Parts: sequence; structure tokens; C-alpha cells
Amino acid sequence: MSNDENNTAEATAELEELECRRNRRTSLQFIDKNVIRRRSSGNEKQGQSPIQRLYSISSRPDREPSDLDHLQQYTTASDSDSDAEDECSVNIRELEHKNQAGFTDFAVRHIKHAQYGRREIEIAEQEMPGLLALRRRAEVDKPLQGAKIVGCTHIIAQTAVLIETLIRLGAQVRWCACNIYSTQNEVAAALAEESVPIFAWKGQSDDDFWWSIKKAIGTEQGWQPNMILDDGGDLTHYCHKHYATLFSTMKGIVEESVTGVHRLYQMCRTQTLTIPAMNINDSVIKTKFDNLYLCRESVIDGIKRCTDILFGGKQAVVCGYGLLNFIIICNDIS
Repeated sequence: MSNDENNTAEATAELEELECRRNRRTSLQFIDKNVIRRRSSGNEKQGQSPIQRLYSISSRPDREPSDLDHLQQYTTASDSDSDAEDECSVNIRELEHKNQAGFTDFAVRHIKHAQYGRREIEIAEQEMPGLLALRRRAEVDKPLQGAKIVGCTHIIAQTAVLIETLIRLGAQVRWCACNIYSTQNEVAAALAEESVPIFAWKGQSDDDFWWSIKKAIGTEQGWQPNMILDDGGDLTHYCHKHYATLFSTMKGIVEESVTGVHRLYQMCRTQTLTIPAMNINDSVIKTKFDNLYLCRESVIDGIKRCTDILFGGKQAVVCGYGLLNFIIICNDIS
């Protein structure tokens, strides 16, 4: 078979896989509770919310199937009064966690939201063709076989795609959140349902945060990491302070943030950084890719969300210097 035929076959296979993923998407069903309340009759059971009445109707054996069957599957904590109360009163660390396979080495807010989180991860995969291509190219060879990676990053759908890519390339991973407010609970639940040791939920206290890092390191479970993937330097700092002996077998550290890199430079000056560390924040790919395609999106989005205004018809002044401000001026404000 010629090279042209090989390239055509590979391109066709990629298109077929993309089409299959798109077909698997399930649209979320949203129902206006006020509409349900207005249409409810006076003979319904007292004490039931409109959503609960809808569930009781949908569970009748004589009822014809409909699109409403998927509503309960995608109900999040914000749709349930009891779940909202639980979020304020329950200590996640004290709960017994178990997924459908019996796996218990994780701590998330609601494991029952795993399927909803899986849909978010599948949608994120559509915008991350690089990692999907890496899976196809190296999944059989398992280049990360033997790597034991402990990670501390934002727990969102996009990082879930990264975590699952590392696993499919042969790595063992344990994960926690680097930010107590950014975690998407349903995404954490989806990872836990796949038996990924993850310790993260939105709204953690300071004690919860450091407890999650300790659990992710995993020495109490007889697990010893040999690589650190960090965002902010908290995981590296905690390991250095409480598990200094781990650094004798560590292969290296990968750090993404400005804060984390600053901490690494401090360790260099005090000669306490004894293993290689990769400064992702100052790398060329970070500057030319992240700033060009990602920060220009998030900066403008953040300004609009904080100020609750639109840029249409406005005159904007960008104060500062550097590549990011230049990109914002050239690509967004104009």
C-alpha cells in the first residue's frame, strides 16, 4: 500500500471516530420548575416538590417512555433541596465512598453525578485533538509504564482528559485539586467512577485541601510516587516538608504556574531542590500557545463576567506591556 493510501486510510479512521463521538453526545434536558408548578393539579401529594412529582409520574409502569426519562440522570446538586442542604452539613472526609466497581480510594462530593461528568469530559475531548491523537499513537506502546504520577491541578473536564490520557499511556496516577473553588464536582465523580484515586470537591476548607494532598500522595496506602505534576507548588511544598525521603526516588517535577515556579527558584537558591524540575510556565510552547489561544479567551471572558458588560460599542484601553496585552489588543478588543 502506498503512502498516499495509508494517509487516506488514517484520515478516514479519524473522521469515523470523531463522528461516532458526536453521535454519542446526549443533550441535557432542562425543565422550568415554575412551568411544572403552574400546571400541577390540586390533587397531588402534599410535601412533594415539582421535580419529585415529575419523577413519580415518570416511574409509573403504565407510562410510555419519553425524553423526560433522562432528567433524573442529569440532575445536579443545585436541582435538589436535600442535596443543597447536604453540601453544607456533611463532612466529605468522614463519608464512606464507593463506586459501582467497589473501589473506595477516593473522596468526591456526589459519586451519583458521574454520568453527567462523563458527558462533560466527552464534550471536552472534541476540543482536544492533540491528546486524542497521542492516545491513538502511543496507547499500545505504553511509554509511561512504570510512572507513578501524583497530580495537583484544577479538576475540570479538560484536566480529566489529560488524566485519562496519562492512564491510557501506562501511568499510575493519584490526583487532588490545586484550588478549593474551581473543582467541577461531576467531573471528579466521573473520574472516581473510573477508579481513579481522586480527592477533590468544590468548597473545600483549608484542612480539607491539605488532607486531600496527603491522601493523593498515597504513602498510607503503600503507594510511592516518582513524578509530581503541580499547579501552584502546594503539592511540591507539602512533599518537601512532610515526605522529604520521597525525593530520593523521584524522577522529576513538572510545574505550570508562576507561583509554583517562583517557589522552585527559592528552593534552588537554598539548595533544597534535589531533583530535576521542568519550568512549563516560561517555556516557548506555553508563551506561544497558552497566551495566544487560551489567555486571550479567559481574560476577556473574566472581565465581562466581573463587570457584567459587553464590549460591543465600547472603547477599551489596555494598560501594561508584554505579549499577552498585545494579543488582547490585536485579536479581541478590535
